Amino acid sequence: MNAPIPPPLASSASQRVPAHRPLLSRTGWMLVLVALVVNCVVVPVAALLVPAGSPLAMSAYGLTLAGKIMCYALVAVALDLVWGYCGILSLGHGAFFALGGYAMGMYLMRQIGPRGVYGDPVLPDFMVFLNWKELPLAWHGFDLFPFAMLMVLLAPGVLAFVFGWFAFRSRVTGVYLSIITQAMTYALMLSFFRNDMGFGGNNGLTDFKEILGFDIKAATTRTVLLVATVLALALGYLACRFIIVSKLGKVLAAVRDAESRTRFLGYRVESYKLFVFTVSACMAGVAGALYVPQVGIINPGEFAPANSIEVVIWVAIGGRGTLVGAAIGAVLVNFAKTVFTTGAFAPYWLFALGGLFVFVTLFLPKGVVGTLSAMKRKHRAPADGALPVASESPAE
Repeated sequence: MNAPIPPPLASSASQRVPAHRPLLSRTGWMLVLVALVVNCVVVPVAALLVPAGSPLAMSAYGLTLAGKIMCYALVAVALDLVWGYCGILSLGHGAFFALGGYAMGMYLMRQIGPRGVYGDPVLPDFMVFLNWKELPLAWHGFDLFPFAMLMVLLAPGVLAFVFGWFAFRSRVTGVYLSIITQAMTYALMLSFFRNDMGFGGNNGLTDFKEILGFDIKAATTRTVLLVATVLALALGYLACRFIIVSKLGKVLAAVRDAESRTRFLGYRVESYKLFVFTVSACMAGVAGALYVPQVGIINPGEFAPANSIEVVIWVAIGGRGTLVGAAIGAVLVNFAKTVFTTGAFAPYWLFALGGLFVFVTLFLPKGVVGTLSAMKRKHRAPADGALPVASESPAE
């Protein structure tokens, strides 16, 4: 007589696992809402309505610093999407960030018109200085804001698509892919340093006057730019979350953990990697476009490979594969950089940053947020031996 077949061991656990992962948990939505209220309501009130002498007032420097750090957080989230969830360690996201910045800078330069030093209604000052007679073809259309915003997405997006098309189809992975992304960034930096490229040479683009008809240095304009940056960061984060909780995200995780097996199962790995790499590049371009009007300059130094490496450090410290950790890492590191590079510790900042990266790699390989999430999951683990449901970090 045959013995009855027992039910699958995972049946009880599978009943506890939701069929579809939510975009954000309830706690995650609450944290996003609090962050939006603080940055979109509290900070503007402190900047515009609180008297300048009050300790609660937000200075112009504070607005610029906050906006700059939010831009860095957005490019960190973009890198975490490809590195943390697809295993693509890109050392070239600084190039996508800079291309978006140059697209915005070209629009801002075209808005100067006859208010420039040389008074030319069409040519930017540096072109007049270099004795250029007509506007280069690459600059046409940048007097229109919609066209400039389209280029903010197309310039880094097309570069990432073309680069990824050849790299991923050639099955370049690992450290080799990282090296050629860094080489791409360095090549662009050298190109933009040349005066005959028509992008301002080593001085870059600066002396902006207005954006959409508003004085770019006015407190109101800077506040609106900060709010726009925070909203872009929130939308970018939600877009990344939408990708990783979908079926596409599961395939990306499979590519990250076992690319060869995923390919043998019939998935076109190159297409998935190309898609997420292009999306990430476009996000970095948006970050660069929001960065330029708040900082007031864009030059070839933004292409420096060290900038791309710093983004990797932000993600590693905050927590790779968490999204929110990447943003937190960017905020913490850049705030510390602002504090420690303005005093006696300035010559030692890079040593401190390198030491922090080594410490995190050795003792906190999951980063700050990843480690805290792991501790939380361990604390919540059931004691009866049942299979636990995979939990998410608080911000997710």
